[in-house]
This record gives sequence, C-alpha cells and structure tokens, in this order.
Amino acid sequence: MATSFKKLTPGTDIQQNLTKLHEAIPVTGTIVSGTYSDENIKNYAHGMFQSVYDYPYLSSSANHIFDLTAGYSSVSSLTASAGLVQQNQKQDLYNEIAQLVAGYDSSGNIQRLDSDGAFGSTTPSTKMNEVVYVNLARLLTKDEIQKQSGGGFNFYLGNASGYAAPFSTQLKIYDKDSTAYKTNSPAGEFNILYASGSTMASSDQPCGLLFYQAGIAALTSSVFKADLGGVACDMDSAGSSITDLLVSGSISGTCDAMRHRFYDLSFNNTTDLNSTIYFCRAGNTEFNYSSNATYLSDSKMRVKDVKTDTPVSYITTVGLYNADNQLLAVAKLSEPLKKTPADEVTLRVRLDY
Repeated sequence: MATSFKKLTPGTDIQQNLTKLHEAIPVTGTIVSGTYSDENIKNYAHGMFQSVYDYPYLSSSANHIFDLTAGYSSVSSLTASAGLVQQNQKQDLYNEIAQLVAGYDSSGNIQRLDSDGAFGSTTPSTKMNEVVYVNLARLLTKDEIQKQSGGGFNFYLGNASGYAAPFSTQLKIYDKDSTAYKTNSPAGEFNILYASGSTMASSDQPCGLLFYQAGIAALTSSVFKADLGGVACDMDSAGSSITDLLVSGSISGTCDAMRHRFYDLSFNNTTDLNSTIYFCRAGNTEFNYSSNATYLSDSKMRVKDVKTDTPVSYITTVGLYNADNQLLAVAKLSEPLKKTPADEVTLRVRLDY
C-alpha cells in the first residue's frame, strides 16, 4: 500500500483520446448461397426475416453475419394486387425499419425511405416503396461501417436476366462518396448507395441507403428490375419477378431469391477505442524512497553503501487511486526504473475501454 500520493490534474496530467481501429470484412457469395447447402440459413416460424451464418447454424462454431428481409410501404401500388401473401408482415417490416432510420414527420407519420436521402421529400421518383434489407450483425460492423473516400462499401449482385446463371453480368452497389454522408437520420450517419453495371444505360443510379452505425443497407427492389436502366431478373426457376415475390411470395422466399444473386460484399468496420492517458510525473525530490519492507535492513537502506550516498529507489509499479485513496488500477513496468534526486521521470499510463 502506498504511503505517499501525488494528485493528477485534469487537462495537464490526464488526457482523453479516441482511436479508430479498422478491420477488412469480406463476405463471399459462396457462403451465402451454396457452400453449406443452406444449412447455414435459418428461417423462423414467424417468417419475417432470414438469418445467414458463416457455418451450419446448429454448429457451436457458427457466427451470425447478417439478416435478410423485405417489405413495402402501405402506399405502394402492390397493396392493390390480388393474392397478397404476408401483407401485414411486409408492411410492418417496412414501417419498423423506416421509423428506426427515417423517423417521423411533423404530423407524427412514419417517413418513407427516399433514394436521395432527403426524408420527407415530395418527389415521387425518389420514394423507395418496395425495399429489400441487409441487416449486418454487430460481429461484422463493430461500432460502425468505415466511411472511406471513393466508397468503402462494395456489394456485388448478379443481375443477368436468367435465373440459372445470375452472375454473367453483375451490378456493383456502393457508397460512391462516403465523405458526403448525411446526418438527418435518428440512426446516425448514412449515405446514398449507387448502382453501376455494364447492363445499365447510365452508371451510378441511386438505388438505396447505407446506415453506417446501424449496419443496415436498404435497397430498392428496382435493382432487380429494368427501372434503373438495367434488366429485369428472373428471381426463381419459375421466372418470377421481384414484384411477383413481394406480392405472392413469402418473405423467406424473397430472401432465398436475393441470396441466389449475392456475389460478394466487402467493407471495413470500425471499433472506437477510447483511452484515458495519465501522465505520472515524479520530480527530482519525489519518490526517491520506498515504503517496501525490504528497502531497509537493520534500519539502513539496502541500496546505499555509505550513509552519505544519494538516496535511490527503483520504480516497478504505478498505482492509480481515487479521491479516498482506494486503489483502482495498477500498471507494471517491464523492468525496474532507477530513480534518484538527479532524475525526473514521467510515466505514461494508458487505460483503454
């Protein structure tokens, strides 16, 4: 137990620091749509979303990587279609995620998603009324998806018209300019996703939204249609379109069709490492003696040969105490540090959390 203490002054001896750590995350289509014969795909009795694992999900080694789901707004033209399946669930999913990421308008209504990121826009062409969602697990995104200059989120979908060979042409979906992200979302920072591909009449068509902290990518169903200047895709072996699946197919069936066209996904995640740094300063007249019982022998200092020698101590440990002198943290030096009245020492102690 220490017998002498030195007070640390905030701003001078105590500093706060934030470090962002990044990790590259690749998710290949073989994991999502084929390697394990769908043993890594978990469907639920409620049928409202589908979970994807990196290994058969019954295995203790499996890690949950993302969820897939789909839905449409109550003002979508699909609501007037005949033979609707899971209509309430699909509308509930749209509304649930919209209120999370877009919030409410001044009248208390849930705002619809807009492909231009301006929630509440009155421009009909920007409304995303039929949406498929990729909800990435916290295991992958950590604290957020990294925003990178030139785009850091890259999602490749097969957009060939036929079902059997979906990857003969591909659609790249990415956050083209992540430095121009938006902040008008209750879920945090987000950006517009753009689609680019050889089959499109013009590149970089707005096609969705990416929410960096929430880890959610919302894509308009038009990525599987000719609406963006691309081609209409057969989403199953029967030649159903994405509209057919949203109307008369189950949510799980829509997710299966989307996974069939999942080619590759890559991004960098971010972990916020908060640190408190303590500068423990020992002046030339301080901490030159030790309260350790072994420091004395027959009332004489072991480290002095004659009584006129300069006092000396060896620093091995730094203890951090609260205002009541209760020990809270201990930092050990890699080797003893000699301290005499001729020296001044500053030890930098860093606590990460």
